[in-house]
Amino acid sequence: MTSPRRDAASAERRPASPSANAVPPRPSAADVAVEAPTRLWSLATLGFVIAAVAIAIGYYFPTQRYIVPNRGLGYALGITGGSLMLSLALYPLRKRLPAIGFLGTVKGWFQAHMILGIVGPILILYHSNFSLGAPNSNAALFSMLIVSGSGIFGRYFYTRIHFGLYGRRATRAEMQAAADELRQKVAGSRFVPDLLVMLDAADEKLLAWKPGKSFLIVRPVFVTLRMHYERWRITRRAVAELREAAKQSPILRQQHAQFSHAVQRYIAKRLQTTRKVAEFESYERLFSLWHMLHLPMFFMLIVAGIVHVVAVHVY
Repeated sequence: MTSPRRDAASAERRPASPSANAVPPRPSAADVAVEAPTRLWSLATLGFVIAAVAIAIGYYFPTQRYIVPNRGLGYALGITGGSLMLSLALYPLRKRLPAIGFLGTVKGWFQAHMILGIVGPILILYHSNFSLGAPNSNAALFSMLIVSGSGIFGRYFYTRIHFGLYGRRATRAEMQAAADELRQKVAGSRFVPDLLVMLDAADEKLLAWKPGKSFLIVRPVFVTLRMHYERWRITRRAVAELREAAKQSPILRQQHAQFSHAVQRYIAKRLQTTRKVAEFESYERLFSLWHMLHLPMFFMLIVAGIVHVVAVHVY
């Protein structure tokens, strides 16, 4: 049973159903422009695609016919790739030492850190012909792959607790404020009277589970699965109600596709914003744990790389 307070609040938000001769109001900015169209390709996505293509070409193409690790182009690729990996240390140094601010901004070095963390390993993979070698070179290679792979996870965790890839760190209160602001937008509520009630109930379900610290890191998995289920359920019902409302109004029938698209975008954006609030503490903990592991692994990579270089030139 619903409470009288919720029923009253729902009644205030539910206008009368449109009659056959009623002229529906034009959709407002909250109804249609719920969110600006997202770009299909971003620079980061393009960079990852180029990197994936370069790795695929090097793996399947017989590079050993043209690249020899200990001389010529192969040797140059190894030196260049190793130097790029070593330069990754400049980013944490720039963050902690304001005195070296002349080297560039923290944001600039963060961007360079991610780019060099991809380009460097690719050059080294070409240097090694995508194959194993001596024990010391294998140790350096696997250390590099572990550090580079962990960086991808770190980037994912980072974007979940910051405003954008290069933005400042967010707080849970700011995430909650963004979710509350989105609730003021009532896309399609004139024609789907139960939409806001269904979304409020879904929000409560996504925010309800509060696991202990030991299970906090798995919360994003369950929250994401629940979000997709609620999105499918609410979207299916909202689209059906819009279809029925369109049968009663010729004008609404003409704008049905526009309204349907706006409602579906609003449902998706609303539930995604609530998901971010529900997952925020989990990603904070995951990012903290990742940071504790990433730095020691990077130092292990430096040691393995130095041992490899010394062994190659001495023996």
